[in-house]
Amino acid sequence: MSSPTRSGAPQPALERKIGPLQATAINMTQMCGIGPFVTIPAMVATMGGPQAMFGWIIGAIVALADGLIWAELGAAMPGAGGTYLYLREAFQYRTGRLMPFLFVWSAVLFIPLIMSTGIIGLVQYLGYLIPGVTDDAGTTPLGKIIGVGVTLVIVAALFRKIGQIGKLTTVLFVVMLIAVLTTVVAAFTHFSGAQAFAFTPGAFSSAGTGTFWGGLGAGLIIAIYDYLGYNTTAYLGGEVRDPGRTLPRSILFSIVGIMSLYFLLQVGVLGSVPLEELKTATSVASTVLEQAWGTVTAKIVTVFIVVAAIGSVFAGLLGGSRVPFEAARDKVFLPMFGKLHPKLNLPTAGVLTMGAITIIGSLFTLTDVINAAVATLVIIQSLAQVVAIVTLRRRQPELKRPYRQWLYPVPTLLALVGWVYIYVSATPLSIGLSLGWIALGALAYLVYAKAERTWPFGPKEIKEAFAADAEGAQA
Repeated sequence: MSSPTRSGAPQPALERKIGPLQATAINMTQMCGIGPFVTIPAMVATMGGPQAMFGWIIGAIVALADGLIWAELGAAMPGAGGTYLYLREAFQYRTGRLMPFLFVWSAVLFIPLIMSTGIIGLVQYLGYLIPGVTDDAGTTPLGKIIGVGVTLVIVAALFRKIGQIGKLTTVLFVVMLIAVLTTVVAAFTHFSGAQAFAFTPGAFSSAGTGTFWGGLGAGLIIAIYDYLGYNTTAYLGGEVRDPGRTLPRSILFSIVGIMSLYFLLQVGVLGSVPLEELKTATSVASTVLEQAWGTVTAKIVTVFIVVAAIGSVFAGLLGGSRVPFEAARDKVFLPMFGKLHPKLNLPTAGVLTMGAITIIGSLFTLTDVINAAVATLVIIQSLAQVVAIVTLRRRQPELKRPYRQWLYPVPTLLALVGWVYIYVSATPLSIGLSLGWIALGALAYLVYAKAERTWPFGPKEIKEAFAADAEGAQA
């Protein structure tokens, strides 16, 4: 099986083997790995108390609004790389290949950084099971070595056909559900509503550094980090069956499903763990389980949580490794990323590169990595896609859109406001690093553009690839 590139030469193609159930499982597994299990204490501390539960709701609204952008773009342009394709089609009219290049340049960094947080959190929970993995200062050298080893195992597991990966991800999805639902049930066996809803006095006033509003920005960074992953199947668009229906459904179902799980988990934990203990907990789910059913059960379910974290990293690297593939095929990124494994039909360079960056990221602290990854993602992906959906609606009205965003442009505007607020709420260091990385990418693009004699050193190549496909199908 082969597909033409922009140069017209046939090359081996990805296989469409992922169905609706597997697609939703991939998204939800990536979304709910270790995230909520390690960030609930940080969320409560950041937002000053139980009012943190509303941070999850606001984060879900932003994620849902953004998900509706992904749903329209993904259904209309189903191919490997997701955002790369959307930015390539939308920005080609004014800045040529600059924006898609910058996205791939940044995604090769921020996607594995987000995955490295899963490894960091996984090691935190291993500390409950294995003495010496963590201490009061955080992860020990032994813990870091274990994290590196787990990442290598995950990368090795990705070297298999996409059909096998889809089945494996479904199994990991079931493990994730068991881990989350068991923790929720454990929390509600000794639940105190008075404790869960004992909002800090003056929490919702407009003044004070410890109020809900004072901590909302930093809290939303945590919340949106935990929701990230609803777009994983869009990265795998070239391997999804019936993408016009499967992609939108997998995105929307996963957001609503995970939002419900997160809210139950957050409220349950707030009502079962004293506030001061919760703010400093490193393995809060294990604490909840131990209080409810004892140490043995807590350790068993903690194993499930660790497996769920592995599943999240697995799904994230699966989707992320496809991002540079299409760009390399278009000669917009390094050629090695466009080559498929001769037997397994997977992008070898993408898997290995993102695995290596995940290992490096796992050696840093959780909050630093979250801030740096989210800040880079927002400016070069989320905000750019807001522009992309508006531009394509205007520039390519004939583009076939199996799904059109509900109530457009309201969700798009809501996502824009949410992403801008989240970005300016990041730490100054994270904002500076994100801007510096993009500036470095712009310089790299100029070198590439000079060599390829493309904009701004040559003519823009305007090719409405998906609109042309739709016209050809109609003809």
